Amino acid sequence: MPFKSLKSKISSKNHSVAFGEIIKINATIITAKGLSVSIGDMVKIVSNTNKQESVGMVTEIDGVTFFITPFSFVEGFCSGDRVFLDQSGMNIPVGESLLGRVVNPFMHPIDGKGNISSKHMSPIIKAPIAAMKRGMIDEIFSVGVKSIDGLLTCGKGQKLGIFAGSGVGKSTLMGMIVKGSNAPIKVVALIGERGREVPEFIEKNLGGNLENTVIIVATSDDSPLMRKYGAFAAMSVAEFFKDQGLDVLFIMDSVTRFAMAQREIGLALGEPPTSKGYPPSSLTLLPQLMERAGKEDGKGSITAFFTVLIEGDDMSDPIADQSRSILDGHIVLSRELTDFGIYPPIHILNSASRVMNDIISQEHLQAVMKFRRLYTLLKENEMIIRIGAYVKGTDKELDEAMSKKEGMEKFMSQLATFQTTYEDAKDELISLMMS
Repeated sequence: MPFKSLKSKISSKNHSVAFGEIIKINATIITAKGLSVSIGDMVKIVSNTNKQESVGMVTEIDGVTFFITPFSFVEGFCSGDRVFLDQSGMNIPVGESLLGRVVNPFMHPIDGKGNISSKHMSPIIKAPIAAMKRGMIDEIFSVGVKSIDGLLTCGKGQKLGIFAGSGVGKSTLMGMIVKGSNAPIKVVALIGERGREVPEFIEKNLGGNLENTVIIVATSDDSPLMRKYGAFAAMSVAEFFKDQGLDVLFIMDSVTRFAMAQREIGLALGEPPTSKGYPPSSLTLLPQLMERAGKEDGKGSITAFFTVLIEGDDMSDPIADQSRSILDGHIVLSRELTDFGIYPPIHILNSASRVMNDIISQEHLQAVMKFRRLYTLLKENEMIIRIGAYVKGTDKELDEAMSKKEGMEKFMSQLATFQTTYEDAKDELISLMMS
């Protein structure tokens, strides 16, 4: 091709980098125009004055204008600042180099131990495991907590909720599960919690041991988008190891803060508030996250524990109610049991594991049913026993419950530093009930 013709062809093209510009900013949303974008696209925002940069996501489109929810804060940006499309999209680096590290939702280290190099990129948003590709939950997953292993036995690939009010002992129980479980990989997502709790959880609850553990952190001072996608990013990390054929323990604290982040985003975009101010998107988001856990045929499993903060110990809270309907079981922590000095304060009668009956032996199941029956009798007759109105010998089953009360409370109690196995918990329970 002649040089003159080539020069003419090149000059006819626009080779500048495409960018849009900000036309409006409020406290949580940036409005821009000038780019062809889709919902979910990642964009980079660059200030013309101080070269400050931020990353955001396109969350709404209205004709030629589009709305960006930023991952950081909007201070420092103004109308006319440039917006560039980020071609890498919503992908994060994942790999074995994350083990033993504390990172933010973008997988950037926040533990001061240097950079993390991972060649494998994984999308933050993925479709859950297809229904017909899910494996049957038929193996026991031991968590090292007697009351859970014995009375609320978990299976590999099960999804459970830990429901509790503030200050009842969620973090302590989480630490016991992480330390006591037999999973080769552990992924912990701390979403929307106080920054002080992160080092405390690592040092006090985990004893500073992060072997085979990844901790993803998005604290309460992070933007709503950072808290929302912190949960999805953590699940993507767990899925990477699941696809290697490994059994992964996934723990997230807390679903409530995650839903609150979506509430802030949804209300800023004009969604109508429903129960307790949550927009519809907050409730539809929960299964999108929770259903990604599970057991997949030909691959590994993700056994997930999601903590749910119950405001005022109200189990009818919309997030608690929706979570309970999606999950395969629920563990309810009782403030009343903490007053009696029983830790972890698991309210056995209000808790349930939906797969337990399918994975434990008949002897174990009979012991569990008897424990529940005797414990229910004690609770129903607690008042008349305390005031001395009950005459021993009136009810043989209640007599048995009273004689085993101390043993049952001892079985439900466990020091945070003590670890047990499923076999030990099962044998102790059967011995207690059949004696």
